[in-house]
Amino acid sequence: MNWLARLSNIDRRMIFVLIGAAVIIPFFRPLWLPVHVTEHVKNVFDFIESIPPDGQAVLVSMDYSPETLPELYPMNLAILRHCFARDVRVVGMTLDPRGIGIGEMAIKTSADEYGKQYGEDYVYLGFRPGIVAVILGIGEDIKRVFGTDNYGADLDSLPVMAHLTNYDDISLVVTLASSTYPESWISYANSRYHQLIACGVTAVMAADFYPWLQTGQFIGMLGGLKGASEYELLVENAGYSRERKTATIGMDAQSVVHVLIVLFIVLGNIAYFASRRSAGGDA
Repeated sequence: MNWLARLSNIDRRMIFVLIGAAVIIPFFRPLWLPVHVTEHVKNVFDFIESIPPDGQAVLVSMDYSPETLPELYPMNLAILRHCFARDVRVVGMTLDPRGIGIGEMAIKTSADEYGKQYGEDYVYLGFRPGIVAVILGIGEDIKRVFGTDNYGADLDSLPVMAHLTNYDDISLVVTLASSTYPESWISYANSRYHQLIACGVTAVMAADFYPWLQTGQFIGMLGGLKGASEYELLVENAGYSRERKTATIGMDAQSVVHVLIVLFIVLGNIAYFASRRSAGGDA
């Protein structure tokens, strides 16, 4: 069985080439595989959808670092685009010093797409040290915690902050995190001040936060690239954005690679057991 021998001794470089092609090609020729929207993602979308234009602000805490950017940055953009498309004011910040530049890039990119003005439609507070102190401090007076924005401007000089004092003036906190920051938001902002919280986390972390969803302490959650692609779909279907859906394209590549890996495993097992059977027959 010559085909069996060839299958058993396939050059591993060929496997690497096929995996590489499976990753790269969908980014240039997206497959647009169907995306099923889960309840937890839809809950976040519906809540932001219910906020009236120029109503209470949404606080987006971009608590992640560069190594998790491929998963969290697309959902960051999708949520910000949703807010700006509906004229919801946004307060951006981060609890992770490594996320300062990422947060700035995300909020500026999405704001520019909708012609939003800094200081009027949104503000970026940047980073302050002390996770617990910052979260609790926002519950008393956000201006006492930050004082100035990320660029050194006095918060009292920014119109967007004129009627924003504490959690009473914030409709929702969205924490996008690559670590345990969502637990801190629940423990201090939700438990003490009853602030509504939604989270976006990496896929490997998502399972840890389902108990918080079941208790209602998170109103919803975006989990990994899949959650980001679901939110992108909701934003596009609502007519809010026609920008490139990077998470959806990433899911295409991920799905193709998974199918290819499963195929290699199946073929490898067929070759192995067939070769054992052949060897047994020869004996």
